[in-house]
Formats: sequence, C-alpha cells, structure tokens
Amino acid sequence: MNISVFIRRSVIAFCLLLPLGASASIDTWEFDDQAQFDRYKMLTEELRCPKCQNQNIADSNAPIANDLRAEVYRMLQTGQNDEQIVDFMLDRYGDFVLYKPRLSAGTLLLWFGPLLFLVAGGVTLFVIIRRNRLASPQADHLTAAEKDRLKQLLEGRESS
Repeated sequence: MNISVFIRRSVIAFCLLLPLGASASIDTWEFDDQAQFDRYKMLTEELRCPKCQNQNIADSNAPIANDLRAEVYRMLQTGQNDEQIVDFMLDRYGDFVLYKPRLSAGTLLLWFGPLLFLVAGGVTLFVIIRRNRLASPQADHLTAAEKDRLKQLLEGRESS
C-alpha cells in the first residue's frame, strides 16, 4: 500500500472517530416556563466546575458537574431564588465556584491586585526616569574648562 494512501485513510478514520470522543452531556429536564429555563441556563453558566476549573458546569462533562446541574434543577423546582442557589454552592465549594467572585476581604487582592501592580509599575518607572535625568550629565553643569576640553575631544574625533 502506498504511504500517502495509508496517511489519507488514517486521517479520514480519525476525523470520523473524533466526534465519538467529544460527546457533550445533554440534560433532558422539563421546566415550568421559559423564565425558569433561562434562570437554569444563567446559573449553570456562571458556576465553575470544581473538577475542570476552567469550565462552567453547563459545559463540563465531569460527573460532579452533572450532579451540580441536577442540584440547580432540583433547587429551581423547589422554588429557591438565584441567590439561595448561589449561596448553597458557595457554602459547599467556596468562592472558587463563582467565575466572578464576590467582593470580600478574601478577594480584595483578586479584584484590586492588577490595579495595585499597575500603580506600582508606574511609580517605579517614574522614579527610574527621574533618577536617570538627575544623574545624567548636562552641558549646563560643565565648567568653562570642561566645555573647552569637550570641544577639543569632539573636534579631534571629527578630524580623524
């Protein structure tokens, strides 16, 4: 068998089998109305999967994400509001479960850390530039003898 035919068949087989490995979970719950479904969707998209860490529970296929989606659904069916559901998840998993953590003493650095680093960088840059300006020799600070010597050195360099 020709090597290019083998490679072509391998690529085709891989492309055909790829969707089998990337199966998404499909929840088949029934909601009372569209508003309840929208709340479910919003909550599952704002809660982070504790296992995947970089996916919300709506997109994750992890078993814990399935359990959390089922818990959100159950809590919606029992009439709990969004704040109660989020508070339940926070009590159980901590601030990490939220993509946008609430402002608290524990998350101050998370919220204001980038601003502090930006200000510290600006102050550092200002200090460095100011020091360089003060330390650099300027022609106005030279004595008459130093100016003559500098002129001789520059003329000597131009003539060579």
